[in-house]
Amino acid sequence: KATVSVLYWILRKMSLKVHAQVPETAERIIGTHDGTFHADESLAVAMLRLTKEFKGAEVLRTRNPDLLAKCNIVVDVGAKYDADKLLFDHHQREFQGTMTTASNEYKTRLSSAGLVYKHYGREIIAGLCPEATEEDIEILFDRVYRTFIEHIDGGDNGVEAYSSPSGEKLIQNYSVTTSLPSRVSNLAPRWNQPTTPESFNEGFVKAVEITGESFLQSVDYFAKAWMPARDIVVKCIKDRHNVHDSGKILKLDTFCPWQEHLFQVEKDLGIAGELLYALFPDMNKGWRVRAIGIEGSAFGQRKPLPWKGLRDQELSKESGISGCVFVHAAGFIGGNDTYEGALQMAIKALAN
Repeated sequence: KATVSVLYWILRKMSLKVHAQVPETAERIIGTHDGTFHADESLAVAMLRLTKEFKGAEVLRTRNPDLLAKCNIVVDVGAKYDADKLLFDHHQREFQGTMTTASNEYKTRLSSAGLVYKHYGREIIAGLCPEATEEDIEILFDRVYRTFIEHIDGGDNGVEAYSSPSGEKLIQNYSVTTSLPSRVSNLAPRWNQPTTPESFNEGFVKAVEITGESFLQSVDYFAKAWMPARDIVVKCIKDRHNVHDSGKILKLDTFCPWQEHLFQVEKDLGIAGELLYALFPDMNKGWRVRAIGIEGSAFGQRKPLPWKGLRDQELSKESGISGCVFVHAAGFIGGNDTYEGALQMAIKALAN
């Protein structure tokens, strides 16, 4: 069973052939437009070549409808979206398709990358992560879309990452997580270089490579690092009543990126907003107590720690807890020499 990293090297070694005319010997042909290329169709081609059906497929770049009709699948050109006929364009005025996953309904209009991911993403993730369960695949499918594919969709469709419908408060429409569209754009011939079909196709090959590499890196991170952290968070949340009867204190024996998971896991378990503090070990063999934040807020906490700005003996005296190290001036985090001390800080903070 190949790992994601192994498949990346396979992808690089699968020489991509790009044509301006229909290749006579190609077994499978992916059609897309010629001329200037973008991140969305480059990524769409890269993802399709990770499927069983289009592994090793060659690419025809043209806007000629007669030539495109000879392709096995067409992306980002043709002004038609018909999944049954494998036509995946998004430029037509009537198209307003968005992504729906098992856990979220998104509002960003899909590009050709989003369309290919919508129909082939689960298959690709299952192939890249052979040990993943169906539930794991659904979770990964949503996460990779949210943190990687969506900003490609938004950028290609001219959707601002932030907007202010009311003219007052800015609302985030999606997260911009890479500079991939700019990197792809920089691969095109410059204004003072020859702009031949060959020069554009040469740049397109590189664009497919870097978008494919970025996609595989995203899947690899979420499968190998993010998902294991989620498993820890789920287990710890289910065990919260063994930490304290209130069920409002989370204990993590191993530090992991727990904050990326907590809000969604709370929702999944039907306890949204209940947890107030998280305990975890620090690098100096002490323990930290973290006030859990408010979803969508960069600095707000559900219940900040008291004793803001106090340290060491002054903090221990004021709190009545030995071994205290500090509480941040904003009250979002504190420290103690021992787990028992950190737990007592959280318990007293609950009652404050």
